[in-house]
Amino acid sequence: MRRLVLFTLLAIPLSAQTKKILVAGDAKLVADLQSVTTKVHVVAVTPATVMKEIPDADAYIGNIRPEEVRAGKNLKWVQIMSAGAENVLFKSGGNDLRDSNIVLTNNRIVQGIEIADHAMAMLLTLSRGIDKFIANRQQEIWQARPYHGIELNGRTAVIIGVGGIGQQIALRAWAFGMNVIGVDPQDYPFTPFIKRMVKPDQLDEVVPEADVVFISAPDSPGSHKMFGTREFSLMKKDSYFIAVSRGGVYDMPGLVKALDEKRLAGAGVDVVDPEPLPKGHPLWKFDNAIITPHIAGRSDKDNARMVSTIKENISRFVDGKPLINVVDKQRGF
Repeated sequence: MRRLVLFTLLAIPLSAQTKKILVAGDAKLVADLQSVTTKVHVVAVTPATVMKEIPDADAYIGNIRPEEVRAGKNLKWVQIMSAGAENVLFKSGGNDLRDSNIVLTNNRIVQGIEIADHAMAMLLTLSRGIDKFIANRQQEIWQARPYHGIELNGRTAVIIGVGGIGQQIALRAWAFGMNVIGVDPQDYPFTPFIKRMVKPDQLDEVVPEADVVFISAPDSPGSHKMFGTREFSLMKKDSYFIAVSRGGVYDMPGLVKALDEKRLAGAGVDVVDPEPLPKGHPLWKFDNAIITPHIAGRSDKDNARMVSTIKENISRFVDGKPLINVVDKQRGF
């Protein structure tokens, strides 16, 4: 009996240390995260079960809803799968999470590699006229002339948002011989890939220099529609526009107008506003517009990197260490 009592007393503190983490995901992800440490109890939840499980949960992995934040009286940490945090912070009552003491982490940088690849693929497709040859293949047409391929070497790229995605785009643009100008409210250490850094209030000064503008900034109160009709009107003739982060950062009517007036040589957008881009939208009609359905962040390796970040944060969470990729909830990134 004394041994049983002693075992029970010793077991109580261990149980109290176990963290309950809810995951809005599939069974495979739950099993994968449960294997990180014995100090966690990972529970898969659905919209139908989450409200029952969340009152005593310590953490939540997924896009949490305002009612779940309010019900999660014990929540200390929320991890989202994406880099962008606007859906949980600024839309549909996001102030519940934004104004709480809950730490929010994201997957920035993790998705930067494939998104940067996608951005450069769009630019190269347009600048080398690959899209036209793909169209010719449908009719088995061999047409070598006229051809107006554009050399990127020596040209200028303006990258709006020089975080995880923007840094990767800068590296690739630099490798093609481009002069890179970064636009960001943050101060970043010197990098040889970026020739010059400016603040967002200097955007109008650098846009006229751009042969291509890349949008790689998160959609936040400070960046929403920051690239508007005025900025499109400042772009040099026959320049390119590439958007791969969030459609809310740029003005869609301004883009349509710039294409319609033939100011731009082409545009590539993986993100739009509204999204999905509805049938009948004027952007669909332009032959020099490449439109992909918000898939730039997908690749054969992106999920493994995202899960790896979450695993690292779970280990840090249970050990009381600082989490990685913490979001400034007021700024949105």
